[in-house]
Amino acid sequence: MIKVQFVCYGNICRSPMAEFMFKRLVEEKGHADDFIISSTATSYEEIGNPVYPPARKMLAYHGISCEGKTASHFEKKDYEGNDYILCMDSYNLRSLRNMTGGDPYGKISRVLDYTKRGGDISDPWYTRDFNRTYEDLEEGLEAFYNAIKDKI
Repeated sequence: MIKVQFVCYGNICRSPMAEFMFKRLVEEKGHADDFIISSTATSYEEIGNPVYPPARKMLAYHGISCEGKTASHFEKKDYEGNDYILCMDSYNLRSLRNMTGGDPYGKISRVLDYTKRGGDISDPWYTRDFNRTYEDLEEGLEAFYNAIKDKI
């Protein structure tokens, strides 16, 4: 069983989008039962809130439901309990490294680190470009899956 957690600042846009997009991707590949997939936030600001409506709408447009998801905070136990922790941007990466004592097991990376271009997933809370976020996540998640598929 491969445990993957996606992390962004508030856990209402990018990381839940990544969580539910990746769930669909592994289901389509016939590996849904081989993964436990979740998402969390580095901040406490949105804890308990549902996925932001424009993010929900973008997922729904692509036939993906995120029904019942509410924001939760990354905890130290999440580091121990996951094999891969994928951040949306450099800020989240730094925050998690601080929370985990420097990522001693090398579990933390950015989603786009698995692509040839690397970089951050821009925050649609500020950019309002949920389509771009979706496309970047789609590219990064496919690259991540291809990088780990031999471990399934």
